Amino acid sequence: MTSNSFQLGGTGFGNDKAPSTGSGEGDFTNDPASSGFFSENFKRHEDLKAMLDGNKDNLKLDAMKRIIGMVAKGKDASDLFPAVVKNVVSKNLEVKKLVYVYLTRYAEEQQDLALLSISTFQRALKDPNQLIRASALRVLSSIRVLMISPIMMLAIKEAVMDMSPYVRKTAAHAIPKLYSLDPESKEQLVEVIEKLLGDKTTLVAGSAIQAFEEVCPERIDLIHKNYRKLCNLLVDVEEWGQVVIVGMMTRYARTQFVSPNQEGAGEDGKNFYESEEDEDEKEETEENEDEPKKKPYIMDSDHRLLLRQTKPLLNSRNAAVVMSVAQLYHHCAPKSEVGVVAKALIRLLRGHKEVQYIVLSNIATMTVARRDMFEAYLKSFYIRSSDPTHIKLLKLEILTSLATETNISVILRELQTYVTSTDKEFAAATIQAIGRCASNIAEITDTCLSGLVHLMSNRDESVVAESVVVIKKLLQMQSTGKGRKTTTEHKDIITHMAKMVDEITVPMARASILWLIGEYSERVPKIAPDVLRKMAKSFIDEEDIVKLQILNLAAKMCITNSKQTRLLCQYVFNLAKYDQNYDIRDRSRFLRQLILPAEKGPLAKHAKKILLASKPAPVLQSKFEDRDQYQLGTLSHILNNKTTGYKDLPEWPEEAPDPSVRNVEIPVPEVTTKKSERKKATKDKSFYSESESSSEDEDSDEESDDSDEDEESEEESEEESDDEDESEDEEESEDSDIPQKNNAPPKQSAPKKAPKVEKSESEEEESSSEEESSSEESEEEKPPPKSKASKKKPAKETKAANQNNTDLLLDIDLFGSSNGVTSSGGTQGSILTPSMASAMSNLTISGASSTSSSNFVQPMNIPLKSYDLLNRMTGNGLGITYKFTRTISVFSPKMVSIELTLTNHGESPLSGIKVGKKTLQPGMEIQDFPEIASLGTGASTSVLMAINFNDTTQPAKFEICTLEQTFKVSITAPVGELLQPHTMGLQDFTQQQGKLKGMTENTGKVTLPKEKSDAKSVVTNVLTVANMLQVPSSESDTVYRFAAKTMSEGVLVLVSVSVNEESANIVVNCEKMVIGTMLLKDLKSLLAKS
Repeated sequence: MTSNSFQLGGTGFGNDKAPSTGSGEGDFTNDPASSGFFSENFKRHEDLKAMLDGNKDNLKLDAMKRIIGMVAKGKDASDLFPAVVKNVVSKNLEVKKLVYVYLTRYAEEQQDLALLSISTFQRALKDPNQLIRASALRVLSSIRVLMISPIMMLAIKEAVMDMSPYVRKTAAHAIPKLYSLDPESKEQLVEVIEKLLGDKTTLVAGSAIQAFEEVCPERIDLIHKNYRKLCNLLVDVEEWGQVVIVGMMTRYARTQFVSPNQEGAGEDGKNFYESEEDEDEKEETEENEDEPKKKPYIMDSDHRLLLRQTKPLLNSRNAAVVMSVAQLYHHCAPKSEVGVVAKALIRLLRGHKEVQYIVLSNIATMTVARRDMFEAYLKSFYIRSSDPTHIKLLKLEILTSLATETNISVILRELQTYVTSTDKEFAAATIQAIGRCASNIAEITDTCLSGLVHLMSNRDESVVAESVVVIKKLLQMQSTGKGRKTTTEHKDIITHMAKMVDEITVPMARASILWLIGEYSERVPKIAPDVLRKMAKSFIDEEDIVKLQILNLAAKMCITNSKQTRLLCQYVFNLAKYDQNYDIRDRSRFLRQLILPAEKGPLAKHAKKILLASKPAPVLQSKFEDRDQYQLGTLSHILNNKTTGYKDLPEWPEEAPDPSVRNVEIPVPEVTTKKSERKKATKDKSFYSESESSSEDEDSDEESDDSDEDEESEEESEEESDDEDESEDEEESEDSDIPQKNNAPPKQSAPKKAPKVEKSESEEEESSSEEESSSEESEEEKPPPKSKASKKKPAKETKAANQNNTDLLLDIDLFGSSNGVTSSGGTQGSILTPSMASAMSNLTISGASSTSSSNFVQPMNIPLKSYDLLNRMTGNGLGITYKFTRTISVFSPKMVSIELTLTNHGESPLSGIKVGKKTLQPGMEIQDFPEIASLGTGASTSVLMAINFNDTTQPAKFEICTLEQTFKVSITAPVGELLQPHTMGLQDFTQQQGKLKGMTENTGKVTLPKEKSDAKSVVTNVLTVANMLQVPSSESDTVYRFAAKTMSEGVLVLVSVSVNEESANIVVNCEKMVIGTMLLKDLKSLLAKS
């Protein structure tokens, strides 16, 4: 092996290195790009120059590959510029492409030599090959030389008129480059952009809009006449072009249409799949019926076109396209339609972590304004152990924002598991999330507070510290809010936290404990001075935030307990006087003059009011609360900061601008009507707008017509498939107990009308639009008695079904009574409900003398409370009251049976009384009462209806309609009426109660009036509040136990009342924490009444 030493002169390489053969197949060590950095090679790149000067294309191609490789590595290849420029005339397309890449890189540095190749590029712009023409224009526009801007302008103008859409697309890309080089050429470029916007090719549309956005976004007038064409072409544009077009359309919609979320817009707006002809008919009927009323909001047809054409893009494989459509719907669609983007966004969460972060950030912002959108996909935001921390924090933010009274129990169970995570940052964020849930939902505040107190005994110091901080905020909120806690409850928590001062080392937690002790020092008068003594000892070693709170504690203690703490206060002030931090020194001087003044000034008199004034409660809100000011999907939204180039989304105009500016092609259909009479006679309305179809018939040739018709047929099939998918989803979401024959006729009639395909498709579209427009129409429809399926059934089956229905009705009559409906907790006369009978049978089995040895109270008559649904004054003579019958509903066991009593107090009879439009929360259902044909003056009638409240206390809103008027009413079920009695033995009750501990247990104490402390009064009060069943136990037992299950989900609810002389301890156990908390509140209020 010879020496590796460097040589000056010669070849510059070691003696052991052979000279390059120029074949390009040698070692990389022979490549000048990989030679020594310190060699002075005066004949560098000679082999590459020889290869470029040769006649063989393969050597030229190999040389250009090596040169581009050098450029990619950051090596300087500028001295090869003359040799490369000569090959710009090469007939080899691959060599020419690489030459163009090289020239783009070095043209700005070698301007003089680059200008020599301009004529070559101009000749290439006339080349028969479209790829060469496009490449020449791309390189010409990439040469950053101001001198050739006129040449570039001419080249772009010629390329815009080129026959090839690929060349026109390249011309659109060249426009922003020329504008950045020469901004004075804007007027000419705007004319070119106007021509490109009129291009009907999908390949050009996206690039033209991109040029429009970068050069003249304020020229919105250029979009007017191309708006409908862009909407119709949007589905076929390439993915990145779709992103640009949808972004531009968002700004356009915000400036040219009025807000769809005005008052009354959500109810009177046009349905998503409703045709324009149906909408016109609907508008005419509504105007005739409601002439005196204010004209409702009607969505512009072009606004509807934009929403309809962008919806299929939610199925795109490109996450950016889906995100752009989601932001369009968020900013421009009616509230009732924004929910369609939720499923597509959830699908994106299966992608890469980077995509997940962007999507979750946008979902977090959307949940702040529209929580109900993602409630159905709650499990998609559950956190996995494999998720990175930033994804975990975003999912946690979303889970907290989605927390409601109905799902808080599920979310809290998740959060309990997250607290044990090894990721300390995530665990701390989880505790903050529990605090946010407790502050947002008042019913679970006490439960969360007790859970956080338990976390203070955790081994992890960060968990304990974060728990202390959150408890401090919750205590402060409860002290200033409506749910004010008692002194004793505050005292226990503060005492427990004071004992942990020595163990906790996190500064923020120590500061929070000291603030609590100082703020509520009157409640812990013996502990507060001792804590101040300990803090005074360690004052020098504390962090700045803790020192400030020690000063505050000393000042407050000196005011409230000056005898014990005055000297300590002076000692702390003296220590702080010489502290290194000037904030602490200033605070000590200020407090000394306020608390221990040499001469009492005006402020010293009011020291107590200043320091111990009631503080405002801290606001626990989402970090994404203020991000809605930025447009979704933008960098500014992700960073929560306005970035360079960001433009605020325009506000909705109060009055819509003139819509006729988009009707420039309306006169064209007069020419084409004669040609297409036969087509229009057999074909329904085109998927595209009339103006677009007419312009295509006139301007395009036969080939473009065929392609456009294919595109239309494809898009029609896509829309029909979307309709079918949505109708299937709606069918699946209905309860199994409700007959599903409403959707059967369209499916049975479709194969029958196979020859008339277009007619059946339009019928399906109409049925799907009707289903989406009002959910209650499908519920009001009765299953058709004369359908094909029913005809095929034998007569025996129909008779059996009728007999079963009559049996059910007889059962209801048995459990009811002539005088009034009784609760299942007791009977009237000698008749027992099934649940009561089973309870009595349990008593006889459990012991020999069942009645004598049990504290079971004999069945009693529980009066049912009546509520006003419609006042006679509000209802113009029609008065309606309702009461909960506490019987099993004939419609579904999940439904609460309600008896309505309708009375006509007016002077004229009422007719056609029925249930109208319904506005229900997700998961709720209403079974209507049969229509009342006529109700005479002074007459009264009772009817039964049923509601599935989905185990929530949310109101069920609906309309009561007569032939003349409509009244909006709502029924809210007390939490006790959402239960159905459940039979249990004492052993089973104790076992189940032991499982429901911790956050699922709610306890309270109440003082009983003397006249209501006996067993009968206690049991009567409990059964009045809740539809439950007493669990039998021994006679000497003073604990009365009751069991029930929720109607909808069958969740167990256990109540035990322990009577001790004139007081009672109440314990409610239930997995649904909201139900447990509200039931405890109702029991306490009724038991305490005298």
